[in-house]
Amino acid sequence: MIFLRSDEEIALIKISAQVLGKAHAEVAKLIRPGIATKELDKVAETFIKDNGGSPSFLGYNKFPASLCISVNDVVVHGFPSRYELKDGDIISIDCGVKLNGYHSDSAYTYPVGDVNPAVRRLLSRTKESLYVGIEKAIDGNRVGDIGYGIQTYAENFGYSVVRELVGHGVGENLHEAPEVPNYGKRGQGPKLKEGMILAIEPMINFGKKGVVQERDGWTIRTIDRKPSAHFEHTVAVRKGKAEILTTFEYIEAVTANTSLMVDTQELMAA
Repeated sequence: MIFLRSDEEIALIKISAQVLGKAHAEVAKLIRPGIATKELDKVAETFIKDNGGSPSFLGYNKFPASLCISVNDVVVHGFPSRYELKDGDIISIDCGVKLNGYHSDSAYTYPVGDVNPAVRRLLSRTKESLYVGIEKAIDGNRVGDIGYGIQTYAENFGYSVVRELVGHGVGENLHEAPEVPNYGKRGQGPKLKEGMILAIEPMINFGKKGVVQERDGWTIRTIDRKPSAHFEHTVAVRKGKAEILTTFEYIEAVTANTSLMVDTQELMAA
């Protein structure tokens, strides 16, 4: 079932999303070479709980953490661990918050220290592809329009789009209908209607589109072990223009003028 949310419900999701955005920023403050990824998870969990929410991921289908932390060739669903970030890594932080009965979900990928310029461009273009998809999340379009926009943008630069993992509806449950692939054909898929809440989340690989799942049952890596980037917003479908409910504002206040910044101006450096 696809839910259409009222303005009152959307306002509650946006409150959840504010806590989520600030939790991301608390994590962003600590991302540097030498930090263990499990330390980032502790900070996020504490912040979310201190602000009246609960981490959406913790315990979800037995997932053991509040953050999905995916480094380098890990696409999504990596576990926080004792691994210490290294200069030149990239790290995707995916987080969800439940507050007032509603979930919000977002992800951001950071460069750590001195990252290869080609990989930094992958991050910038993946982030840009997210907004290309969001532009299509309007009443009267179809889910395929979102995926087509993301896929066309990413593949134009020689990147590939993961097929096995997709975006999704979000609301009272962390994952709801419809699925929102990052690939597709224009004019196909479920019709978008005002009040639908979507987590749009391009997962873009530097190399081949194929992925493999680790024995832990969660961690997804690129098949060729090349880097992958992941950005995500929770949005409300509206007439004329989608409403972005989550925010990168707090993240980018922290990362401005630092090596963590993912600058869309790097797109011009291709």
